[in-house]
Amino acid sequence: MAEFVGYLAAFLTTGSFLPQVIKAWRTRSVQDLSLAMYSMMTSGVFLWLVYGLWIRSAPVAVANAVTLALALSILVAKLRYGGRRGRAPEAPRL
Repeated sequence: MAEFVGYLAAFLTTGSFLPQVIKAWRTRSVQDLSLAMYSMMTSGVFLWLVYGLWIRSAPVAVANAVTLALALSILVAKLRYGGRRGRAPEAPRL
């Protein structure tokens, strides 16, 4: 039961990054995201991944490997698109 709770917590916390990742890559708008926050978050998640591997905890390692990929993609978008406002809205098609 404890492992199930671990996987459920991992799924929910890791999945919480997905909407931001999708929005950042679709709109290329990351101006309001904090570079410091995502740098610290990505570093912390990397250390959690190392810790999970060290203690051989599958829920900790798997969740943080996926979270690292998602947080890193947001960090890359922030570095790539920086202060740009994103894509201009498309004109309606007639």
